[in-house]
Amino acid sequence: MASIIVDNLSKSYGKVNALKEVTLSVEKGELFGLIGPDGAGKTTLIRILTSLLIPDTGNAFIMGNNVVADFREIRKIVGYMPGRFSLYSDLTVKENLEFFAGVFGTTIEENYYLIKEIYHMLEPFKDRLAGKLSGGMKQKLALSCALIHKPEILLLDEPTTGVDAVSRKEFWVMLRKLKSEGITILVSTPYMDEASLCDRIALIDKGKLLGINTPKGIIDLYPHKLFGINSSNAFLLLNYLRSLTFSEGAFLFGQDIHFTTNSVEITSDFLQQTITKAGFENTSVKCIEPTVEDCFMQLMGDKE
Repeated sequence: MASIIVDNLSKSYGKVNALKEVTLSVEKGELFGLIGPDGAGKTTLIRILTSLLIPDTGNAFIMGNNVVADFREIRKIVGYMPGRFSLYSDLTVKENLEFFAGVFGTTIEENYYLIKEIYHMLEPFKDRLAGKLSGGMKQKLALSCALIHKPEILLLDEPTTGVDAVSRKEFWVMLRKLKSEGITILVSTPYMDEASLCDRIALIDKGKLLGINTPKGIIDLYPHKLFGINSSNAFLLLNYLRSLTFSEGAFLFGQDIHFTTNSVEITSDFLQQTITKAGFENTSVKCIEPTVEDCFMQLMGDKE
């Protein structure tokens, strides 16, 4: 049986449909990513799975326990790290850990092996108030507190948002280590580049799932020919590209434009000539492989 089962789950806030008939499953020991922008429904889904919200329709199960009927059992086996820092800012690092260990009837020493590598980085600051920690250190403390009772499942809501690139990288290394300990991990993130670090991913937007697969599986299903275009006048060129009869879409990706077409006859040379004839100079065009973000944009367009 899968560790997490979500079956036709829906949740609304007034007229806003936060989740629309979401169905997915997470296998035991899997590192599963929930990928989508702000407002996609990621936090709502995770809060339902932690038994903090009640769905309008549908069901969800954690290790066979219904998230509504069996909420007490779920809170024993789940470690939860919310998107906002929610530990006690007026307690020290060590006091926060001791408090959360006590809540679950355990001690820091009993499950120290799970947090050893993380706490090693925190130990020099063990007597510092949690509210005085840097973003990266707050993140590590929150993960330690979520792990201190040895949960079977970790639910992490955008844990790398607002931290520096080095801390983000360190955090994903820690997640892979926890996965090797047999812990099932569901992590949400708005960062498309983190999708490749997961075993499987679900792409979500406006409460609807766009696709579920491995990162490679998502990319392999990309249906269009894709070009990367660099230009000194990207914004004007973007509108021009979108007006072409053979255009399937054009989006800014950093300094470049990603342009898609369904026509197999379109080549880099032809596109370069078309752009140059339209008066756009200092441009370069090349055929490129899609990323998860390209796939997300394509799937989002298909749903609209």
